[in-house]
Amino acid sequence: MIGSLLADSVAMPVHWYYDTAALDRDYPELNGFESPRNPHPDSILWRSHYTPRNDRGDILHDQAQYWGQRGVHYHQFLAAGENTLNFKLAVELYQLVIKHGSYDADVWLTHYATCMLKAGWHRDTYAEEYHRAFFDHYAQGKPLTACGIDDLHIGGLSQLPSLLAALNHIGQTDLEDQLCIAEQHLRLTHHNLHVVNAGKALCRILFALSQGTGLRESIEIHSQTYCKRGQFDTWSNFPDRTVVGRHLSTACYLPEAFTASLYLTWKYANSFSDGILANATCGGDNCHRGAVVGALLGAANPIPQSWLDELLVLPEIPTLTTEHEQF
Repeated sequence: MIGSLLADSVAMPVHWYYDTAALDRDYPELNGFESPRNPHPDSILWRSHYTPRNDRGDILHDQAQYWGQRGVHYHQFLAAGENTLNFKLAVELYQLVIKHGSYDADVWLTHYATCMLKAGWHRDTYAEEYHRAFFDHYAQGKPLTACGIDDLHIGGLSQLPSLLAALNHIGQTDLEDQLCIAEQHLRLTHHNLHVVNAGKALCRILFALSQGTGLRESIEIHSQTYCKRGQFDTWSNFPDRTVVGRHLSTACYLPEAFTASLYLTWKYANSFSDGILANATCGGDNCHRGAVVGALLGAANPIPQSWLDELLVLPEIPTLTTEHEQF
C-alpha cells in the first residue's frame, strides 16, 4: 500500500504530461516530491465540463470554477508529497476495512459518497470520469450499487493495493477470497473486464511475492496475457521513454497501461526508488500506473526511509508491521 501511495505522490506534479520535453523543462530534476505548478501544458481541463444535477452530484465543490480554463494543473493545490484523489480514497478504504474487520461493499459505497460529497474533504481539482459518471447516476436517484460505468482506465486499480493490504492486515489472506473481493470492489465503479482481469493479475503477483517467489518470476508467470515471454528482457535494452511512449502508450487505457506498469516494475525489480522515478518521468498516466509499480516494488524491496519521512499520509493509518502489508 505505502509503495503505491509514494509512486502516486512523486508522479503527481507531472501527471498527464504527454510532452516529455515540457516535462523535462518544467521539472528538470525530478528526484523526489515536488509541488505542481501552473500552467500545465497538456491540461485538457479547458475542454472538460461537469455540472451536477443536484447536491448528490456535487463532487467538485469549489474546484468546479477551474474547469473549462486553459493551463490548469489537475492537482494544482496539492502539496509536495500529497496524494491525488484516487489514492486518498484508497487510504479511506484501507482504514475502513480494518475498522470493520471485513470488507463490506455497501459500507464502502456509503463512505465513498460521504467523502466525495463533503466540501473540503480533498483539495484535488480533477476527478476522473468514473467519479463524475457515478455521482451523476446517484444524482438521478440510482442506488449506490448501480452507479458504476464501463470504464477501462488504469485508475480503476488505484484502490486495489490498499484493499489487499487491509485484507492481509485482518488475516484474510486466502488468494481465492482476495480475488473475489477484489472483483466485487472493482465492479462497483468499473464494469469492465480489462479492469477486472488486470486487478486479478495484480492480486496474483502480490500473492506470489508474499509466498517467496521473486518479483520478475512472479510477473512472468502472471503476465502472459499482457506480453510475450522474453519481451520485457528485449525492451530493457531501450530507454524507458522508447518503451513507454513508443512501443507502449503512456495513456490510461487498459490493457496497455497495465503492460507498461509491469514492464517498468520488471526493469527496476531491485530498486524501489529507481522504479517509481522512472514511472514518473515517463509521463502520461503515471500516477495510476504507480498503483501497480509502487505496490509491486514496495512489496519486493525495502522502501527508503527518506520517502516515508516526506509522504503526507493521514496519521491515523495503522502502523504496517508485516512485509506483505507494504503494498
